[in-house]
Amino acid sequence: MAGVIVVFDFDKTIIDVDSDNWVVDNLGFTEQFERLLPTMPWNTLMDTMMGELHAHGKTLADIAAVLKSAPLDPRVPAAIRAAYALGCDLRVLSDANAFFIDTILAHHGLRGLFTEVNTNPSHIDSSGRLRIGPCHDFDPSSGPAHGCEVGTCPPNMCKGLVLDRILREAQAARKRVVYLGDGRGDYCPALRLRRGEDFVMPRRGFPVWDLIRDDPARVQAEVHPWADAAEMEDTLLRIVRRVIVEEAVTLDCKLESTMPVAVQDGMPPIMPLRVNN
Repeated sequence: MAGVIVVFDFDKTIIDVDSDNWVVDNLGFTEQFERLLPTMPWNTLMDTMMGELHAHGKTLADIAAVLKSAPLDPRVPAAIRAAYALGCDLRVLSDANAFFIDTILAHHGLRGLFTEVNTNPSHIDSSGRLRIGPCHDFDPSSGPAHGCEVGTCPPNMCKGLVLDRILREAQAARKRVVYLGDGRGDYCPALRLRRGEDFVMPRRGFPVWDLIRDDPARVQAEVHPWADAAEMEDTLLRIVRRVIVEEAVTLDCKLESTMPVAVQDGMPPIMPLRVNN
């Protein structure tokens, strides 16, 4: 089984749209969203928009119904299921929110395949309104509290800090990491992946790919771009199978090094006597 942790971004990586925009647009609140967008950070804006939806009579069921209609190429769940079947530890690391992600993954029968979902927290308040909080607390007047200096992380979430913890787990378990993403926020974690161990799969034609191309020497991991779901599936499974082969070769070498000299030289090992009753 593969000693691989696969970390997926969500919007425009697992699903082919931005889930925030998908909900706002399909429930008819694009004008209000665009009016408020210049006035507050995105994460704060989405919490505000959930209040707007609630005030206008939109229910959680309405939001969930829209989320379940978000486009998902069938090659993506096929890739997820295949990676899981090969023994990969699957994670989500996304700047969406828990309600949106869990609703979509559960709808497609995928939620149980993921060890964890790292994202902005959400909860339902006493009035039935969806609340969305930040992954990392921040004060809009003073900027991000996570202290990231890469310059591409939003104030509410540094994915690199979350990935640092996953990388520590990977190192302790002697696992390798594959990271898939598309946006500016995926650049910081891409820079933290390890040389000779990990892989980054940036979506070609999207911001993270442009950032990596602008200064490729900054990224230590192997870079494997992809453009669509078919290429994502092929690339991810090729990496996983490569790791499985490399693990098998390493194991064979270790076993050979521990064999008695006579066995290494081609002499058959002594087999135990079998007694037939």
